[in-house]
Amino acid sequence: MHIQSVTTRDRRFTLADGAGSDAIHRTPQYSYAVCVLKTDAATEGIGLAFTLGAGNDLVCRAIDYLSEPLVGREIEELMADFGTTYRALADSPSLRWLGPHKGVVHLALAALVNACFDLWAKSRQLPLWKLLLDLSPEALVNTLDLSYLEDVLTRRQAIDLLTKSQATRSCRENVLKTGYKGYDTSVGWFNFSDERIVANTKTAMDRGFTALKLKVGSTDPQRDLRRAELIRETAGDAATIMLDANQRWNVPQALTICRELSRINPFWIEEPTHPDDVLGHRAIADAMAPYKVATGEHIPNKVIFKNFLQAGAMAFCQVDAVRVGGISEFLTVSLLAKQLNIPVVPHVGDMGQIHQHLVLFNHIGMEHENLFLEHIPHLRPYFTHPADLVRGYYQVPQEPGSSSDLID
Repeated sequence: MHIQSVTTRDRRFTLADGAGSDAIHRTPQYSYAVCVLKTDAATEGIGLAFTLGAGNDLVCRAIDYLSEPLVGREIEELMADFGTTYRALADSPSLRWLGPHKGVVHLALAALVNACFDLWAKSRQLPLWKLLLDLSPEALVNTLDLSYLEDVLTRRQAIDLLTKSQATRSCRENVLKTGYKGYDTSVGWFNFSDERIVANTKTAMDRGFTALKLKVGSTDPQRDLRRAELIRETAGDAATIMLDANQRWNVPQALTICRELSRINPFWIEEPTHPDDVLGHRAIADAMAPYKVATGEHIPNKVIFKNFLQAGAMAFCQVDAVRVGGISEFLTVSLLAKQLNIPVVPHVGDMGQIHQHLVLFNHIGMEHENLFLEHIPHLRPYFTHPADLVRGYYQVPQEPGSSSDLID
C-alpha cells in the first residue's frame, strides 16, 4: 500500500454554553488540523493535531511542507524504520529553525505521524492498540526517535523494558474485558455556574463516573475554593477529584492557592503555572506534598518531558499524542516515564479517540498503571467511530485504525 498524495482539512467546531472553557481559554473553538494520506487502495490514513481554531490553517500548511518526503513510500517499508524517518522530518534543516520540536511545525508533525500509524493499522486490518501489542520490542522501538534521551533511556534499555513487560502481559489483559476507566472533565468547565457543576456532578456519578475534574484559576481565589468544596460535597469523600488551573497562576500564587485547595483532598492539581517552568512546577510539587502535580498538556517534546521527569516536577505525566510529535513521540515519552517510574495519564485533546488505544498499550505492553483516561464528549458526533463509554469505562475499540476518521 503506497502513499500517493497527502492532503489536509481544516476542521473547526464551535462549542456551546461554556463547554471547553478554562481559566485561560475562555471561548475555545475545538479544531483539528487533519492530515489525509491517500493511497493506491481505497484506504486512507487519517491523522489529527489539536488546536483552538486560530492558526489551524497554518498547521495544515506546515503539513504540506513536511509531508513531501512521504509521497511514494510503501507503508510497511516506511514503518519498519519509522524512527529514522521521524527524526529526518523533525530535523528538516529549514523547518527545524521554526521550533525546534515545538509550535506549528511540531503540531503538523503530530498530524502526519498519526496518519502514518493510522494507515499502518488499517493496512493490517487491526485497531491501533492491537497493532502495537503485536509488534516485537525491536519493531516497536524502530518506530521511535530516542535521540537526546540517551542519558536516561537508550535503545537497549527501551527494548529490555518492553521485553520484560511481555512476560507478564497476561496479568494485565483483563482490561480488554473490563474496558479502561474514564474520568469526566465536562462536569466543571470554568464558565459553568455553581448550580450547573453540582447538577453535572450528580449526572456524571449516575452514569458511572467516580473520578471528576474541576477547572480552577479564577481571579478571585474564593470562587475556586467555593466550587471545589461544592464538587467535593456533592461527589462525596470516596470520589476522586482533580483540579486544573490551565497555567493560570504564577508560582507564588500557586503556592498560596494550592495550600487552600488541598483541604478538599484533590487527587492532583494540573498545570498550576507556566508549562515551561520546570523548577516552578517542582517548587509547587514540593510544597504541596503529599498532594501531587500533573502536567504535560502543553509540554511540546520529549526533551522537556525528560527535564520535568528528572526534576521530580510531575507526579502524573499528561503527554498528548496530538500535541507532541504524534504517536511515535507519545510512545517515546511513555517509555521515558516508565523508566523513571512516573504514571502516564494522557491529556485528551482529541476526545479520547487516539488515547483510548494508547493507554491500553501502555498498560498491557509497558506495565504502566491502569488509572483512568480523561473523557470529553463534545466532538463525539463528528467521528465515524466515536469512543464508546459504558458506566464510566471506555469500551475497547475494534475497528481498524486509530479511531480518527471524521464524518465529512
